[in-house]
Amino acid sequence: MQRTLIVLGLTLLGIGLFWPWILKLGLGRLPGDLRIETSHGVFYFPIGTCLLLSAALSLVLWLLRR
Repeated sequence: MQRTLIVLGLTLLGIGLFWPWILKLGLGRLPGDLRIETSHGVFYFPIGTCLLLSAALSLVLWLLRR
């Protein structure tokens, strides 16, 4: 459990440090991301981004288990 929490903390730290470069990749503006703007507000659901991140994470976990 301790190792998992340490790895999770380091991962979050890495994401935080590299956030400016991550934004330049265009995540959140992929085809399939829903953005509905009305006069009352904005609804945003990043389906395309979720699918891409899920596939990438699944690939990484699959490679680590081998």
